[in-house]
Amino acid sequence: MSGFVTGADRSQSALLPASLDDYVTEDNPVRVVDVFVDNLDLADMGFERVIAQATGRPGYHPATLLKIYIYGYLNRVQSSRRLEREAQRNIELMWLTGRLAPDFKTIADFRRNNGPAIRRVCREFVMLCRRLNLFSQALVAIDGSKFKAVNSRDRNFTRAKVKRRIEQIEASVARYLSELDSADRQRQSEVTEARTTKLRDKIDTLRSEMQRMQAMAKAVASAPDQQISLTDPDARSIATGGKGSGMVGYNVQSTVDAEHHLIVDHEVTNVGHDRSQLQPMADRARSVMQTDTLAVVADRGYFNGEQIVACERAGIQVHVPKPQTSNSQAQGRFGKRDFIYEPDSDTYRCPANQTLVWRFTTVEKGQTLHCYWSSACETCAIKAQCTSAAQRRVKRWEHESVLETMQQRLDRDPNLMRIRRQTVEHPFGTLKYWMGSTHFLMRTLAHVRTEMSLHVLAYNLKRVMRIVGIGPLMRAMAA
Repeated sequence: MSGFVTGADRSQSALLPASLDDYVTEDNPVRVVDVFVDNLDLADMGFERVIAQATGRPGYHPATLLKIYIYGYLNRVQSSRRLEREAQRNIELMWLTGRLAPDFKTIADFRRNNGPAIRRVCREFVMLCRRLNLFSQALVAIDGSKFKAVNSRDRNFTRAKVKRRIEQIEASVARYLSELDSADRQRQSEVTEARTTKLRDKIDTLRSEMQRMQAMAKAVASAPDQQISLTDPDARSIATGGKGSGMVGYNVQSTVDAEHHLIVDHEVTNVGHDRSQLQPMADRARSVMQTDTLAVVADRGYFNGEQIVACERAGIQVHVPKPQTSNSQAQGRFGKRDFIYEPDSDTYRCPANQTLVWRFTTVEKGQTLHCYWSSACETCAIKAQCTSAAQRRVKRWEHESVLETMQQRLDRDPNLMRIRRQTVEHPFGTLKYWMGSTHFLMRTLAHVRTEMSLHVLAYNLKRVMRIVGIGPLMRAMAA
């Protein structure tokens, strides 16, 4: 191999072996993990076995296992079995743990038994980001994304799925019975006898499956949300962007800082929609950032009148576009936005320049609504473009002015929705890329929240190392 760079002879003995520290440069991210964990008060955060037992076999310190997990998630190694192998062969991990190599069961048990404490570690790093003034711009974006659970779709049951499965079984049984009748009419032979036996076995299997589906239908009907998952009991069937598509998984909510794209706060739910998440996520983000003024931007899936009003009353400025759900517009007629409200006279002006006056107030689904219409509808020349009823009625919510003010802000700054996409969808794309085409490794909502916290902690660590630098970050951690 003359003319090439050559390596050291494997059989050559070394008088003074190189120390592990020689293999870990000063700007290696593993040093950040080491300093970060060493400066945490693990007992205060609730980790188990921080103080060693007086008797029995010595165990691993929680700091060692936490370092293994943070390093693993930073390097896209989330499996406890893979972390066990890495601890035995990875020089960086050997340096980090002092050549300790816990078995996979010890590693997995640590993650399962210390969920709340691990989530506090994630929040502690966010607090460090705040102390570094990385949240100086009080603008955040909120979004949700669907992540697959360990539960497959075949082991998730809803009323519609069970009904569809029963119909499929009934159709299959009818087809096999028809084939069995046809076989009975044919001349008996070894071939027809084998075919008959096979058909009867299939029918028996389907009848057993029918009994199981009928029992499952009763279980689904008695479940609180009419849904059962067998592998992960907390996972739920969630619709995704594609029409008619979906997955069994969790809805992960995140609040992301618009300046540095750091995840300020996150939450994992098994509710398939985002309509009830705006106010809780906005309140928590403001608490984490400790700011009096906060602007929040989200997509139309978060539009909820009551929550928008609650945010505005709390001093949180919300920017959420209103979804177009008007039946009139869908049918080619004027929508509510074509009717202009005039606050001075408390009336509406219709496209035909007629005045709709207040008629009465009603309560629908807990909302106080004011109803307006005009007496000129019957003789209106463009009534066909407006309504098929006797008159076009417009209902106005008692807090409609708050929604109108929010819409005016969006109209003045349409660039906000582009900022939202660039801000909050980037972290989700990165996290899913790190996870690969797989699912959460843990089961149940509490454990999945722990796993997501480790993903978020790793993401924020990488971002801050790029923004601040490894040396300044370690000095800030040790301060």
